[in-house]
Amino acid sequence: MVRIISEPTRVPVPGGKVIDEYVGRVNSGDDGLSIAHMTAPAGWSEPAQAPEFTEYTVVLRGTVVVEHADGVTEVPAGQAFVAAPGEKVRYSAGPEGAEYVAVCTPAFSPETAGREE
Repeated sequence: MVRIISEPTRVPVPGGKVIDEYVGRVNSGDDGLSIAHMTAPAGWSEPAQAPEFTEYTVVLRGTVVVEHADGVTEVPAGQAFVAAPGEKVRYSAGPEGAEYVAVCTPAFSPETAGREE
């Protein structure tokens, strides 16, 4: 049976970033996968994390900057990147901000994000 998800759940985060989860633990009760649309303002950044899930990200607008063990990678609109489980990463937005879609397997949760405080 097809399930229609008519509205996302907005997940509050600091720094002006907006996360709208369409599929996942919060909005649809799915724990195997999460799909979220994110918008981050210019200059936004978050603490480093080493999540327990694989994160696939498609950049729709602007640039997502990814700090990782091998350096810093700027991912512009029209490109995608994959962060493996246990890989320490830190995300930020480029000077024009960023709009992107992230897919996590299994689904994102704050407990499995591995964020540094």
